[in-house]
Amino acid sequence: MAEARREPLFSAAAAAAAAGALLAGPGEARIDAVAIDSRQVRPGSLFVALPGERADGHDYIAAAVAAGASAILAEAGRRASVEAALAASGGSRGAALLFAPKPLAALQALAREHRRRFPGLVRVGITGSSGKTTTKECAAAAIGRSRSVVMNQGNLNSDIGLSLSMFSLAPGQEVGVFEMGMNRRGEMAELAEVYEPDIALITNVGTAHIGILGTRDAIAREKKQVFSRFDGKQAGFVWEDDDYRAFLEEGMRGEALEFGPRSTRGFRGARELGLEGYELDWEGLRFPFPLAGRHNLLDGIAAMALASRLGASARDLAEGLSSVRPLFGRSEVIKGELTLVRDCYNANPESMEAAMGLCDELAWEGRRVYVLGSMLELGSESEAAHRAAGARAGASKAAALFFFGEEARSAFEAARASGFRGLLIYETDIDKLRGALASYAGPGDLVLLKASKGMALWRAAEGLPGLPPGAAGRAEG
Repeated sequence: MAEARREPLFSAAAAAAAAGALLAGPGEARIDAVAIDSRQVRPGSLFVALPGERADGHDYIAAAVAAGASAILAEAGRRASVEAALAASGGSRGAALLFAPKPLAALQALAREHRRRFPGLVRVGITGSSGKTTTKECAAAAIGRSRSVVMNQGNLNSDIGLSLSMFSLAPGQEVGVFEMGMNRRGEMAELAEVYEPDIALITNVGTAHIGILGTRDAIAREKKQVFSRFDGKQAGFVWEDDDYRAFLEEGMRGEALEFGPRSTRGFRGARELGLEGYELDWEGLRFPFPLAGRHNLLDGIAAMALASRLGASARDLAEGLSSVRPLFGRSEVIKGELTLVRDCYNANPESMEAAMGLCDELAWEGRRVYVLGSMLELGSESEAAHRAAGARAGASKAAALFFFGEEARSAFEAARASGFRGLLIYETDIDKLRGALASYAGPGDLVLLKASKGMALWRAAEGLPGLPPGAAGRAEG
């Protein structure tokens, strides 16, 4: 028996109406998927032409049509050039053309329209300067033991990514757990308008993206916008020890709640197990939580608060949190003749301190080797932040410090000025860094990799002796 065909997301006419776009072409055209990359277009896709840092989607409209796009969403002010380009490449081939003043805003309107088709979905939104993804994964694992959960995949948490994630919503899903990231003013308010969370949690207010927003005060104001669509029926969680806690809770139109070791009901403590993570106690039920570091523990407690709010049982929490594993580059522990802590998916001053703190506090008989790369998007705070990180590294228990990247030069100089007595190396060439690290590291060593994703510092582990084959890995997304 043939499988029933899934209902379309939209007809072209319905999409145009929802997006406030002008329609040219067949209004009955069926839209089954939405893509912003022409390489991901399949028959029935709506291709949204967005300008980007490296490429402009308008330049790939013909390719999207050739791949079978049933509809194109483009900027109204470029209609003439779009139609001319299509005419030169063989025409629209039956694809509907939608023209909107701002394609991104139109995409967000479509995402919101689709999301509102599922009023029974309980929407959980997670934001913060760090810990969003880990908290999302932990919460979804715990809630998903007894309810159907949908969440955004990978790093689809931005103005574009969250919108695309909304098209994964389907009948039968009960709880949405979506992280919401921002790196510009006004973006969080846009995300809140698209998603309209019923429960929102801010993991912390740190310095990530301070180079874009300028100050932590500005970051706090932006993060607070996750509550901007509250009307009194919702609940918002903030970290009990966040120095912006009172500001974040002030004026919240909903129930203001806190999470943390003291305020999360049911949490009775944690026994540290080094790189194996923790043994947690929830209402007398003890179970393993296999993520190391106090920052990950706090993310787990945040997830507990969310899951408990949604009725998860102690057994749900135990089974869910016990099943969580680190994602690529996020506090991964890879064991061989030496042990690699791969924590280089992102970095800011707070997470840099947390990573070094974790490795310093371990009862470790061998040498500690810290490979620290640049922290990006810190703007005018960059030099001071890197100097502070370098001074912290110089006072650490590391036997060797390797610094990588232009911004990290200040950290290297600060470590040298601190009187660090171990091996101290600075490089901007990844091949030279990799060779120097491979020559130094050996059996029994603990090697930490910590940097912003843009540095691709995971490459430094390629060729390290004593690691399992393929352990160096490659980045996701």
